[in-house]
Amino acid sequence: MVYVSQQRPENRIEDVEFPVFVDPAIIRAARQIYRTYYEVHPELTQPPLGVAIDRYTHRGKLIFSGKPVLLPQECFVPFNQIESELY
Repeated sequence: MVYVSQQRPENRIEDVEFPVFVDPAIIRAARQIYRTYYEVHPELTQPPLGVAIDRYTHRGKLIFSGKPVLLPQECFVPFNQIESELY
């Protein structure tokens, strides 16, 4: 016999947006990755969605489309957090 639990709609949390608190050092690293990319590619017209960055090495990549698939040690820094102190 198999028991299956039913999840009620009011208990679902996957559609709710939670504020994300990112370490300021990771935000600085993400900002530096963006600046470096922008200096090398000044013709960049589309802003990235954000930066996928490793929490330990602070190496990362800009994400321009789609939802990023992250490794366990990675986090995603949205572009609005990067640009908040850029200008």
